[in-house]
Amino acid sequence: MNNAREQGSVLDPKWDAAGLVTGVVTDAASGELLMVAHLNAEALRLTLETGEAHFWSRSRGRLWKKGETSGNVLRVVELRIDCDQDALWLKVEAAGPACHTGAQTCFYRRLDRDGSLEKSS
Repeated sequence: MNNAREQGSVLDPKWDAAGLVTGVVTDAASGELLMVAHLNAEALRLTLETGEAHFWSRSRGRLWKKGETSGNVLRVVELRIDCDQDALWLKVEAAGPACHTGAQTCFYRRLDRDGSLEKSS
């Protein structure tokens, strides 16, 4: 395996057909999974430049800084990219709840085997 993207030291994201990579966001201190979102090239550039998480909102069809209206900004402590550079891991300090519902994490419901959803603690 001598692929420059997989073994090299140059950032070369493998964008999907829509020009996005998946971003997995965890709390830097606890490791808790907070949210999953997508970044385009501009969102990644702004995240790197400002140290605050920016994403591409597929539902809104526009660039979005997390916390731009709520104030619940995500300050990036560490940013990692996976082996083939098609997914990012953002370790963050959150200024408030990560979920737009007001929950600490977007993953506040457990899916039971029967397909029902149950709020978890």
